[in-house]
Amino acid sequence: MDLTRLVGSCDDGDCPTLYLTDRGTLAVQGAPITEHGLRIPAHETLVEIPVELIRKAVRDNLI
Repeated sequence: MDLTRLVGSCDDGDCPTLYLTDRGTLAVQGAPITEHGLRIPAHETLVEIPVELIRKAVRDNLI
């Protein structure tokens, strides 16, 4: 899968980031959330990102 960086909270790649995939979907890099009380399938996970990351992507017409 090819990923194109859309927006992130820093430039070194070690922070929440939003990517566009070559499949027309979004991939999100963020901190894993482990204590959520939800039943998440084993092949999925939850990550936490700042709301401002999505706002910036929309504001900059990236998504």
